[in-house]
Amino acid sequence: MTATARAHAYGLAPLFPHETAARGRAIVAAMRTSPEAEAELSDASLLARYAEGNQAAARTLTARHAPRVFALARRMLGEVTEAEDVTQEAMLRLWKIAPDWEADRAAVSTWLYRVASNLCIDRLRRRRELGGDAVPDLADETPGPERRLQARDQAAALRQALAALPDRQRLAIVLRHFEDRPNPEIAAILDASVEAVESLLARARRDLAARLAPRKAELGFTDG
Repeated sequence: MTATARAHAYGLAPLFPHETAARGRAIVAAMRTSPEAEAELSDASLLARYAEGNQAAARTLTARHAPRVFALARRMLGEVTEAEDVTQEAMLRLWKIAPDWEADRAAVSTWLYRVASNLCIDRLRRRRELGGDAVPDLADETPGPERRLQARDQAAALRQALAALPDRQRLAIVLRHFEDRPNPEIAAILDASVEAVESLLARARRDLAARLAPRKAELGFTDG
């Protein structure tokens, strides 16, 4: 999906349903800024431009952050539709807070991860209350038929093991090992100390290792 398509998919089309004349003039003025120039701006600068009526800034922010938010939500929830809903809700909350955004607060990416994480945990809790919990969907991108088959079995086993983790442990693992977020940022996302994150990760890894150990040789997992 292209950046523009993602922008529409994540709710940018209705962002400005009732533009005032002043807001409209601001958008026209913003159109003089090239996409390349927008791409060079910081997240805080883009949010400030959006708050002034610059829709192009919203598109740039969406293209920059929505794919990662979607990836997190998909791994946590295991369903594309739900992941899209979480992504759109997280981005809409960002648009709402834009006029009050303070440049010295958490990074926009960290703020979005935090919002998306809470939305995912809420959905997982509601899912359990209704008697079910789908496992995260981990895409298989490994080439070769035999290797793809093994990777599919590995992914299925890992999905099951991840789904059995407590929500915050699962979230910590997804952020650290799939989204490649550093521990200090994970701590900010989870509103916890770095030490607490390290403890979450250690417990989650032990749990995953114990659950996967009986099938380790069969699945081709290594200690590396």
